[in-house]
Amino acid sequence: MDDLLPPDLVAFRDHLLEERGVVPATADKHVRLLLRLLPTLGDDPARYDARSVRDVALAAVSTTSRADAKTVVTALRVWLRFLASRGSCPAGLGEAIPRVPQWRLSALPRYLPPGEVERVVGSCDLRSVHGLRDRAILLLLARLGLRAGDVLLLRLDDLDWTAATIRVRGKGRRDVQLPLPQDVGDALLAYLAVRRDDGGGGGGPEPRVFLRAGAPRRPFADSTSISSIVRLAIERAGIANPPTRGANVLRHSAATSLLRAGATLDAVSALLRHRSLDTTAHYAKVDVLMLRRLARPWPEGAPC
Repeated sequence: MDDLLPPDLVAFRDHLLEERGVVPATADKHVRLLLRLLPTLGDDPARYDARSVRDVALAAVSTTSRADAKTVVTALRVWLRFLASRGSCPAGLGEAIPRVPQWRLSALPRYLPPGEVERVVGSCDLRSVHGLRDRAILLLLARLGLRAGDVLLLRLDDLDWTAATIRVRGKGRRDVQLPLPQDVGDALLAYLAVRRDDGGGGGGPEPRVFLRAGAPRRPFADSTSISSIVRLAIERAGIANPPTRGANVLRHSAATSLLRAGATLDAVSALLRHRSLDTTAHYAKVDVLMLRRLARPWPEGAPC
């Protein structure tokens, strides 16, 4: 890729990787975004000014989602700071780029009702190895609220059958022990009884729990494969207009169901491994009936 980039962008990518600690995928994404913007910005950073930078940013985000707009704005700001640190463009131009408004936890969680979750789990063909595998994955997501990455990294030695617990390697390199529900444990045992692998690097069994169905039977490359399993299960279950089709919809569904069943915020927060209780409280907003009981009536005739 570097052979096709302008020298400044090559140096910028090295800066992101070596000095800012950005992962390669994010660095490449920033570079691709800047490649689209550079023809409009011009090839002489010394001529950049606040107006031109602002106009380019506004044009770039005018037809994108809020999340993509934040990525564009971030990439452009970091690029301008990098150029300024080398003396290639005036300092402070990043401040001319408007900020993308985003209010934390402002949207409602996207979830499936309990009946639809059970339809998704029940859509797997238990006569096949991949059907048994997919059911175990879906139950881990739906019962324990795991993230796709948690399922991807799950290893055989994370399963403690004697204590009926499962070790989850979550964000921030934190290992957490969670209880293993009966139906999840049964589904894992059913899959492991028929799982076949082509051997780990040392010649022994592959340590990851979940493997691809086709040969060579190796672990999934990334967490998008887990989300694809959820998407296909939702389609098989015939659920019309789901709020989202990725793995997180089952995590959100687990949280909202637990809260509606009377679980405390502390208990749900511990299960989902949230760092802040405010994040868990986000799920309480979906219980509209409860919120209506708590809301005070609007006084009739009161001025707005």
